[in-house]
Order: sequence, then C-alpha cells, then structure tokens
Amino acid sequence: MSDDEIRLETMRHSASHVMAEAVVTLFPGARLGIGPATGDGFYYDFDLPRPLALEDLPAIEDEMRKIIAADRPFVREEVDKAKARQVFESQPYKLELIDELPEESLSIYHHGSFADLCRGPHLDSTDQIGAFKLLNIAGAYWRGDEHRPMLQRIYGTAFETQSRLDEHLKRLTEIEARDHRKLARQLDLISFHEEAGAGLAYWHPKGGLMRVLIEDYWRKQHYEGGYDIVFTPHIGRAHLWETSGHLDFYKDSMYSPMEIDGQEYYIKPMNCPFHIMIYRTKLRSYRELPLRWAELGTVYRYERSGTLHGLLRVRGFTQDDAHIFCTPEQIEDEILRVLDFSLNMLRGFGFDDYKVELSVRDPQKPEKYAGSDAMWRQAEASLVKALEARNLPHERQEGEAVFYGPKIDIKIMDALGRLWQCSTIQFDFNIPERFDLTFIGEDGREQRPYMVHRALLGSLERFFGVLVEHYGGAFPVWLAPIQAVIIPISDRHVDYAKQVEAELKSDGLRVQVDERPERMNLKIREAQLQKVPYMLVVGDKEVAAAQVSIRLRTGDDLGKQSISEFKATARAAIAARK
Repeated sequence: MSDDEIRLETMRHSASHVMAEAVVTLFPGARLGIGPATGDGFYYDFDLPRPLALEDLPAIEDEMRKIIAADRPFVREEVDKAKARQVFESQPYKLELIDELPEESLSIYHHGSFADLCRGPHLDSTDQIGAFKLLNIAGAYWRGDEHRPMLQRIYGTAFETQSRLDEHLKRLTEIEARDHRKLARQLDLISFHEEAGAGLAYWHPKGGLMRVLIEDYWRKQHYEGGYDIVFTPHIGRAHLWETSGHLDFYKDSMYSPMEIDGQEYYIKPMNCPFHIMIYRTKLRSYRELPLRWAELGTVYRYERSGTLHGLLRVRGFTQDDAHIFCTPEQIEDEILRVLDFSLNMLRGFGFDDYKVELSVRDPQKPEKYAGSDAMWRQAEASLVKALEARNLPHERQEGEAVFYGPKIDIKIMDALGRLWQCSTIQFDFNIPERFDLTFIGEDGREQRPYMVHRALLGSLERFFGVLVEHYGGAFPVWLAPIQAVIIPISDRHVDYAKQVEAELKSDGLRVQVDERPERMNLKIREAQLQKVPYMLVVGDKEVAAAQVSIRLRTGDDLGKQSISEFKATARAAIAARK
C-alpha cells in the first residue's frame, strides 16, 4: 500500500472509533463488537437496546461531528489483560476477545472519555478525520457465526476531502442502480425463495433463455476449441471424496451425507473426481493425450447464511469446469492454449480489461505442498511462460497456491472498474497421485499424467450476476431475452404488427407485440425500463410503406426502416456482440 492509502485506511479506522463513541453517547448501555476499516470505508458492530433505522444515522453523524470538532487526541495505552478486563468489564464482546488473545500485553486507544481495545494505528487527533458519511445498517452475526447473537452493523465511508466523498457517493449510487438482485427482480430474470432454501436461484423464463444462450455459446466455443463435453452424476459414495481428499480438506463446505443401501453418499461440491472416474475406465496411451473434458456441472457447497449474496454467493451453482490430462511434454502448449481460450471467451461477453495473478507456493514452507520440487518448478515455469508469451502483466502471489499446484487467476474489470474473479487455470499434482492415474508412454512404460483444472466463467450463477451489473441490465443484442418489442399505435395496426413479428421471428429474432390498449408512449417507456434494445413503432405511415419506426432503449430515434433493413441492423449488432 502507498503512504496515501495507509493514511486513508488509518483515517477510516479512526472514524469507526468516533462512530462507536457517538453510538454509545446516544444509546447508553450499548455493547461494542468490532470496528475495522474496509476497502472503501469502515463499519462497527453493536448490540443495542433497540433496532436501528436509517432515520437514526443523521443523529449519529451529528454526534460524530461534535467529537471531531472537539479535536480529541488518540492516545495509545499498553495494559495487561487484568487491566483490560477492568476497563471493559461491562462489555462482554470485548471480554471475549481479551480472553482469546494470546498476548499478555494489549493496547487500548483512548480519545476523550471513550476507550476501545485496538491494535491501531490511529490518527493523532479526531479533527484530522476528513469528510465522512454513514451509509446503511445491516445485521451481522458476532464472529460471523450464525449460532451467535445477531448484532447491528453500521457502515460508513470517509475521504480526505468532500469532493472525493461526493465522487464516491455518486459511484455508490450507480452501483446500487446496477445491483443484480434488484435488476433480476425488475427484469423478471431470477428469484430466491428463503422458505424453500437459502442460497438457491430460480431461473425465470427470460433468465432461463439467457442461460441457454450463454451455455450454447460456451458449448460451441468448446467444441471448436478441441474439448469434449461430458456429464457426470450429482452424488458419489464417501469413498470417492476420501480418495480425492475433499473429506480431509473440504468437509466443512460439503453438505451432510445421505445413506443409500447402507453406504454414505455426498452431493458433489466439485466435478473433478467424476472426470477422474471417466479417465480410469480404460488404459490410456500417450497417443490419446491431451484429453480435454468440459462440463457444465451443478455442485452444492455449504455457505454460511450471513455470507450469501444474491447470485454472487450461492449454495447451488453450475461450474463451467474442464480438466485437461496431458503428458509432461505437452503441458506448456496446453497452458498457453487454455490461457488464450479463457481470454477469448471473456472477450465474447464484452470483457476486455483484466488483472492477472500468479499464485505460487511459499518457498519457505515446501512441506505444505504436494509434488516434488522439480514438478513445482516446471509447473510455475510453464505458467509464467504462457503469461509472458501473451505479454500479460501479472502479480506474483507467494504462498497463495493451493496445496496441489500453482495457478493463474484472471479477474475481469466491469463497467464501474470493479474486479471480479472469474477464470482459474490450476495445476494439480495431487489427484493423479491419489487416484493412481497412468498412461502408457512412448517407451511402453506407465507414466503419471499431468492434470489441469480450468474454469472460465467460474460459475454460471456468479457470472450472470456480474453480467447484469456490468451492463446494468441493458444486455448486448445477442444476449437480450427480448430483442425487439413491436408497438402498434392503435388496434387497427395490430394485424400488421403481428405480420412483422412473424417475419422477424422467422429470421431468428426474439420479438413480441405489445398489443395492450395503452398509450404508445407508455409502451415505449415500459420497454425501455425492461432494457429491450429495439422498440418498433407501427402506425398508418409504417403500414402503408411496409416499414417500422425504430426507437432505442437509450431514447435515440433511428427513424423508419424496411423490415429487411431492420433485420440487417439487428444482425449486425448481434454479430458484433456489443
């Protein structure tokens, strides 16, 4: 972090302490949780005598301004645990933290009469806090554990100047307007039903159509890219997950087992062990390799209820998984191939800006990782070579590799400059060894294949949520569930509108007639709210000339075109994938 970033983080942390004092002042008897700085602000958790409402935030802000204006210095005090318990004797959450800390010497920060258990650092004084704003209120389980008390979390943000704060608030307004949860309801794409199971998405007809379009494009690209598509079961015996290592390393994220014929079965959290089963159905030769197997496989993972977030964090989702089995000699070409394939796929959905990270093992702790030093060196070198061959700048993340191999992560940048983790290209030295995978080499001897895990979109659910927010619901024409709405000005124009509809549908366009007895301007406005790319208005003049008047969802008027001219306009937009 730069010096400016460190100072901004320190200021936000200090603002969280000021907010805590303001809340304690307004709500005597408040019990304090924790209050860290975040990437774009700060929060603090409280156990309060009554639920907060947004209407309470201005009063808390006013109290914070009084504290800031009082210019109270932040003072650090080193105390032992006994003294800390005495200071926080009426604060049970702080006492819990004190008891769990291994250190005997702890630090407390004071400003005025307020004290908080904190490592710091903080500003010199409260008056150094710049422009701030309290944003919203949410529930948060203590220590992130749904079995613990639900606290009230107040979120805020702070910047050095009012102008920077105003810019940030404007950006937050745009983020809120693009929230995929709101747009999915507004556009009738997807819903969630807590009463039927948390974290599970229901795809409505329009959302389902978009998913089919995404999947069809995905399959077409994979077949053209030299992949074969496979399908595997949703459950497997416990022995499978024991062999793969998931029950050792991943059990907390797996659903409880079910008993079938006296055997324990688990619903799958991953697809890879099933692809291994296919590989093992016969003796493999070097002549068959590489094998590239892809699957849109639905998996289920237990996520804590407090972490669920629309489509971005769900419990059931479909991974666009692929596994590549190859010889050691083929690995460099395969890595380069899958890197190109990943970037090309993302470009197809309109993502051209990326951040690339290379996760490698911690050189100081080689015992934490499977595979030999030679294998790790070769794996890392092949990843680096592929990135350099495509002139892709990347950040090296030491110690961030999973235990079974290094990986490349591709984070896409959306229209608001936010980064989203999507594609992963990952080596695996572990599973081929655990399942004793072999192939017969050119020398007639058994050899161990290399294996690469690869996901491009990550999961259809999460990627769809990112798409909704990136485009703000105004999807490119090829992906829009309804590409054009035909709007007859009056009832006498309905028959012509239906003729236009039939002709456009015969050309593969997704269109519908809005024949409701409503005003034309209302129909246009509602189609714009539904983010439909084209509105085709038809009245007496259009009927007489066999034309349509074209309006765009942006409000632009393209004037009149013949049906064939509009077909060409729409086909060009579809082909451009813009």
